[in-house]
Amino acid sequence: MVTKKNLYIVIMAGGRGERFWPVSRVSRPKQFVSIFGGKPLIKIAVERLDGLVEPEQILVITSDDLVELSRETLPMLPAENIIGEPFGRDTAAACALGMAWVAGRGGDSATMAVLTADHLIEDVPVFLQTLADASDIAAREDTIGTIGIVPEYPATGYGYIEAGEQLESDSKTEFIRIKRFVEKPDLETAKEYVSAGNYYWNSGMFIWSVKTFKDALREFCPQLFEMTERMKDKFGGTDFAAILLEEYSKLDRISIDYAVMEKAKNIVAARGAFGWDDVGTWVSAGEHLKCDDAGNALHGKSEVLKATGNTIVNDVDGHLVAVMGADDLVVVHTADATLVCTKESAQDLKEIVKQISDNNKNISFT
Repeated sequence: MVTKKNLYIVIMAGGRGERFWPVSRVSRPKQFVSIFGGKPLIKIAVERLDGLVEPEQILVITSDDLVELSRETLPMLPAENIIGEPFGRDTAAACALGMAWVAGRGGDSATMAVLTADHLIEDVPVFLQTLADASDIAAREDTIGTIGIVPEYPATGYGYIEAGEQLESDSKTEFIRIKRFVEKPDLETAKEYVSAGNYYWNSGMFIWSVKTFKDALREFCPQLFEMTERMKDKFGGTDFAAILLEEYSKLDRISIDYAVMEKAKNIVAARGAFGWDDVGTWVSAGEHLKCDDAGNALHGKSEVLKATGNTIVNDVDGHLVAVMGADDLVVVHTADATLVCTKESAQDLKEIVKQISDNNKNISFT
């Protein structure tokens, strides 16, 4: 693959990953977890871009308190290409900030892809080809692009995209016009979506030109547009952090879906068929771990007897986790905290994390 000189990548890496507690903590959240292939997810996210863009074309946006950890984890990137938000203002602000950075380097004709730091991709060559083809579309047409993932099952944890007609293209990737975005469905509705054949999972990945996204912000979210105009020449300056703090303090909290994607009419989706998982819970994480003959997903030293379908993660060297006579549990052991819950309740892990935080004011277990 030829390196795309006019494509820039913005990786959002500011999440707290509470559904991955107790391995994921405020000081080292999910994107720095190394249970998948022995590398942090954020490092995997950057390394898979090799051959598509140069390191100088990648920007990582995280939180202020994770900038140094990110720089230690990603020595292949220029230190100035890792910046921190003073506080979260959701994905629209991160996308807009990334666009301001890209505009200052490539101008309005540059294209950018917005990715996340904690997804897993199985077929990386197909993924890179999809990004390259989507970048080409964005460069020549006034379109806002996303990637719709071909659903493998009726998932209730993802939003969906309803597809319209196919876009004419000579690329290897199929593109479709988008009718609408829909919220996370219940199981019966999800089954209907999958059966219909024209619904895709909303991946949360986006591709557009600077000009097109700038026009969208000007129309739908002028507050963010004005911020980008003021910020585009501030990157790398000694007063950058102070200026960004001032700008972010003026912003409302809003996702890119609500701010732009659900309002724009010029949206197209690349058909994503490269094996994607946002690894949103310990249950989905188990699908990427080694399994024994009884279907137990295992990481770290453990002994299992008369137990099936469990996800067991032992994150402490020299410790043993033993599970007997229990099915469909999530068991996660760390040096100072252990989680035991049913798989069914794993998606609600934020509730116990909040309780732990509320009840342990003097000791941080989160």
